Amino acid sequence: MTKNVLVTGGNRGIGFEIVKGMLSKGYKVLMGCRDEESGLEAKKELVGGDLHVIEMPLDNETAIVDAFVRAEAVFGPIDILINNAGVLDDTSWQEVTAESLAKSMQVNVYAPLTLIQQTLPQMIERGFGRIINVSSSYGSFAEELKGPFSYAISKAAVNALTVKMAAAVDEAANGEPLDVTVNSMTPGWVHTRMGGSDAPKTPEEGADTAIWLATMEKGGPHGQFLKDRKTIDW
Repeated sequence: MTKNVLVTGGNRGIGFEIVKGMLSKGYKVLMGCRDEESGLEAKKELVGGDLHVIEMPLDNETAIVDAFVRAEAVFGPIDILINNAGVLDDTSWQEVTAESLAKSMQVNVYAPLTLIQQTLPQMIERGFGRIINVSSSYGSFAEELKGPFSYAISKAAVNALTVKMAAAVDEAANGEPLDVTVNSMTPGWVHTRMGGSDAPKTPEEGADTAIWLATMEKGGPHGQFLKDRKTIDW
């Protein structure tokens, strides 16, 4: 039976390559986009495969839930959730406001949480699921959160969210075999609109670990932070 994949921010950059990779492997892919028009434009570049554009703005919890419920009603339950969408605010710490930080947190942390809340209970009930949170080495304590202030804080929070949700899966499993995993990954420095033209990695290379985590067999990483398919320090 074909599994359903939801990829947020799937119309460009790393998200687009994740969508392309999952389509090539035979999955039904729901391409989450801020607006339907941009998704339909991106879809023109993809030939073949079971692809559907889902308008899902991530700046409002109610809008996220409404879009998700409509998508599941049409396409069925989500088996694989890839929280890829993100924003990068490079405002200095001296200039950051509570409002500007909240915007980064909403897209980078709260929206993934909302989608995990929508998908994870059913994954646990069915006994299968994959959740991949696209994070960043800028959110790594091991690398001293060297990224821009709001971005680094929000990506560190994504990693914390991953740890907590992986623990929730383990608690629900109660010692029973349960093929549900929650992981974070960093794509590295990727040549995208966000990463800039000097980045050494292609979007396809940046998408590789997310696709691998989404399609891995039972017994793979769980509650881990990965880069280039390898576990790294938080």
